[in-house]
Amino acid sequence: MGDLVVGDWFGKAVADPRTTMLTEPFVHDFVRANIWHLKGRDADLLVDTGMGICPLAPEIDTPAGKPLIVVATHIHLDHVGSLHEFPLRMGSRISAAQFDGMDDAVTYAYMFHNLDGAVSKLPAPGWKAADYRILSAPLTRALDEGDVVDLGDRKFRVLHLPGHSPDSIALFDETDGLFFAGDTIYDGMLIDDLPDSDRAAYCRTMQRLLDLPIRIGHGGHGPSFDAVRMREIASAYLRRRERYVSAL
Repeated sequence: MGDLVVGDWFGKAVADPRTTMLTEPFVHDFVRANIWHLKGRDADLLVDTGMGICPLAPEIDTPAGKPLIVVATHIHLDHVGSLHEFPLRMGSRISAAQFDGMDDAVTYAYMFHNLDGAVSKLPAPGWKAADYRILSAPLTRALDEGDVVDLGDRKFRVLHLPGHSPDSIALFDETDGLFFAGDTIYDGMLIDDLPDSDRAAYCRTMQRLLDLPIRIGHGGHGPSFDAVRMREIASAYLRRRERYVSAL
């Protein structure tokens, strides 16, 4: 991964010649998510869209006229904030109807309203976290387990991997081994205690990930990881939640 270059609001780092990671360095680290832009032959792919505090679309260098497919890995605030800025919007069928309203309770936007240190730099004069809202972004395609997102020269299989949230999905290039994991798994503190989290489902997901033959994983938070590290993270979670595993 290249060095993170920070602009007025977004930071950018080059992961490889076709993949760029964007993030929001001035946002509280609890909701500072990774945004992934992958250049394909016939279409580009954007995985997640951050908080939506400042416009994201001008930061994405997809050429005019080339489709940009935007996939939300789940409907939480730090992944769907700028989804409304893009015309080709995809996400899990499980939460598809909720993208129309982006209700604060569904996205957990209400948690940001009173978050101490919500931002370390004001995005605009007079900005207040209490005024934060996520705009409606109805999906143009609802995704199910096994669906394919096709960029022309590479295809990503949709994996439904619940636990962190019921609608968590990931994208896996079965040929190349590239894995966009969202918040399903990442190299950091995994969150499984939200109102819509399910620890038993998360254990089933982790067991599935133990056998997934990835080359490189790009998560919703934290640094990227290889297959060995992913198995370490999944195994550690399963040990920590042993009582849920024994009940399966």
